[in-house]
Amino acid sequence: MKNDTAAAFSLLSAAAVRERAQRMLALSLDDQLANFRVDLTRLDETADRVIATTRTAYPSLDVPFHSRWRHFVVDGADRFDAIVKAARWPDVEARARAAFDLAIISVFLDAGAGTQWRYADKITGKSVGRSEGLALASLDMFSRGMFSAQHNDPFRVDASVLAKLSAQQLRDGFQVTESNPLVGVEGRAALLRSLGVLLLENTGVFARNDDPRPGGLFDHLAGIAENRNIAAPEILSELLHELGTIWPSRISLGGIPLGDCWRHPAMTTPDATSGIVPLHKLSQWLAYSLIEPLQHAGLGVGNIDGLTGLAEYRNGGLFVDAGVLVLRDPAQADRQHDVASELVVEWRSLTVALLDRLADNIRQKLDMNSQTLPLAKILEGGTWATGRLLARERRADGSPPIKVISDGTVF
Repeated sequence: MKNDTAAAFSLLSAAAVRERAQRMLALSLDDQLANFRVDLTRLDETADRVIATTRTAYPSLDVPFHSRWRHFVVDGADRFDAIVKAARWPDVEARARAAFDLAIISVFLDAGAGTQWRYADKITGKSVGRSEGLALASLDMFSRGMFSAQHNDPFRVDASVLAKLSAQQLRDGFQVTESNPLVGVEGRAALLRSLGVLLLENTGVFARNDDPRPGGLFDHLAGIAENRNIAAPEILSELLHELGTIWPSRISLGGIPLGDCWRHPAMTTPDATSGIVPLHKLSQWLAYSLIEPLQHAGLGVGNIDGLTGLAEYRNGGLFVDAGVLVLRDPAQADRQHDVASELVVEWRSLTVALLDRLADNIRQKLDMNSQTLPLAKILEGGTWATGRLLARERRADGSPPIKVISDGTVF
């Protein structure tokens, strides 16, 4: 059991995600995967398309990091900045806790919305779907004090409120109706309730300077930072270790729940982790999204490229629609696939590895390096937006090329 526990912890890192993704790519290039083959001759043209998309959005190539904060900017107006101006936080630490509250809740609610759901934004009057709509809905719920237990401070998230959150409250917040369905509402509500219970039980991490709240993680990270500096992979490691038990029961090893890890028969190893592929998509999305609040509070964040690309359907869809990833059986594109299926695990893992390859190609074309153009900027510039553009070109509803059955906690 002790060896199994140590093996489980070895999967809770960005390095493990990257290492096994590269192994999955090597297997594909050796023609040993059942569902996909890889055509690297299409990578160069894909890089050109991503560069064109990036230059359209950021002509000077001054690209911000890929994070949830980009979705809070609508028509040039920063919605969180408006909250900052309205709040009465006594210091930068209090602001950081609130920013962590918002980022954590918003990311955990950010699994795929489906093709039909839209959010009516009261400020612009626009109907906004997918991840951007989920972001605005979560921001509005936060700003209205829906997650706060303190009437005089709406801009916070309290564990006591999360622990009792109902699916109906989320349906109301997301404007869900029979004609405006949102995928996985029950799963999202259950995830936030699990988070609330965890925070209440782990006050040593989440209640150092306040009542238990997600934002307490800021104080924990600040406490382990050396000389006010912390590496991005360490942020992810802390997220996986401290929040890992909230995820739905999937795979456990040595008593440790592994979260966004899945089985694939080709991923053989000599230890207890054989057959397991780690991805940690939402946790990495959250790690990227916590960088800026830490920086605003005066902490330095290093080794941002130590995080990986995100194994989600826009990045994955980019490679399928661009012809880099080719289904061995084209008919699989017309079927729905469980997120735990061998096909989906292959697709997601190959996406991570190919994002590294694509990033190197893009940097060479632009005469830049990982310091001047880190992966976080390539994702934002970038691969995610190009994946969406290609999806809209190829399918009227802009849906991804692989249909995945979502429970509201992965995609």
